[in-house]
Amino acid sequence: MDPFTIEVFTLWGVSAVVIGIRTYARWSIVGIRKFQVDDYLMIIACMIYGLETGAGYSVGALFRGMANNGMTDEQRATLVPGSQEWNWRVGGSKIQLIGWSLWSTALWLLKICMAVFYSRLTDGLTVMRDRVRIAYVAIGVTYIAVILSIMLGCLPFHKNWQIYPDPGNHCHPAVSLINVYVPVVFNLVTDLYLMTIPMPLLWRANLTPKRKALLLCMFSGGVFIMMCSILRCYLIVTSPITGAQQAGSWACRETFVAVIIGNVPMIYPLFLRVIKKAGNTINASRLGSSKRSGVSSGAAMELNERDKPSKPLRKKVNPLSIPGLTTLGRGDSEERIIGSRMGKENNIVGISVVTEVTSTSHGHSPTSSADGRHYQHNSTAYGGPSYTVEVAGGDGYTHDGHGPRSPRRPDVTR
Repeated sequence: MDPFTIEVFTLWGVSAVVIGIRTYARWSIVGIRKFQVDDYLMIIACMIYGLETGAGYSVGALFRGMANNGMTDEQRATLVPGSQEWNWRVGGSKIQLIGWSLWSTALWLLKICMAVFYSRLTDGLTVMRDRVRIAYVAIGVTYIAVILSIMLGCLPFHKNWQIYPDPGNHCHPAVSLINVYVPVVFNLVTDLYLMTIPMPLLWRANLTPKRKALLLCMFSGGVFIMMCSILRCYLIVTSPITGAQQAGSWACRETFVAVIIGNVPMIYPLFLRVIKKAGNTINASRLGSSKRSGVSSGAAMELNERDKPSKPLRKKVNPLSIPGLTTLGRGDSEERIIGSRMGKENNIVGISVVTEVTSTSHGHSPTSSADGRHYQHNSTAYGGPSYTVEVAGGDGYTHDGHGPRSPRRPDVTR
């Protein structure tokens, strides 16, 4: 097989494995009964990506990378209808239309998956909820615009594979400026908007610089998708002769990057759980080796104590992908992101949005409700809300990065 064929099918295979791992991670954490819309849409996107890969492969393998572009008027006039080259160019033009449609559908499905994920992430924040709804509308409107530009950019429709006379650039599916610029512009706009949804939460997060940088990088992956989109656009426009092959190959690469970036937040919790278990296994193995080497039980215990961290281990997972962890408090004052437990079996620390009651008086004073539960009323000098983000550890303590840990306050729920 040629290098291109090996590449595109390898990329799709890796994407399928990543989506499979994501599905397993979600199943192991929330169970299949609590799957969300994006969990099912991601599987559909994987199938469409597979069809897109097949279309990209067909461009080179079946039609020799040809379409109705890259020909002089003389070549068009002398090309015999029904000849092998004529069939290649007509078939290649048709597969380009199919490829563009599959590429757009796969990419916009991945955008919807990210929007659904962000709706869980920002649950409880009114302003953020509105921004997610805008994202849904923007994704739907831009997808319709892209599909219409591909299907209606050249009319009558049969001119998309017309050889002679030259139907014009807008009827060359492989290198049509309409097919290139309209999707890339809407792709960039929607990706930029999606990136702005989680950034305010993460930028204000009261986290260590290392963890904040990790999360910012994770949710800034759209930059790589935009780079691929711009590069694909540049190569197609500057290579009219080989534009058909360029369009198929870079469409597959761009979709691959989008699949990986869209699934990283879901795989992250499972990855850290595996690392944690591996670390515990290594520590247990070292302890067993020390005992077999004749080390006294007291010395082995001392060795084990030295291996243990001075503070309880925090499960640094990213369960933003876990639904049902968000709790809403009374009032709309201070929002924070805190840890939540999934239960005894999973015992995974989640990140959820809660709201604390803010009073307008000066100072801080705890109050008690009728049922004996204590609530903390945070006040400011001006009676206005403040915005902080905290991450809780798996030991039931809230870590804010400053000073000793304090017991987690109970969530104020409706």
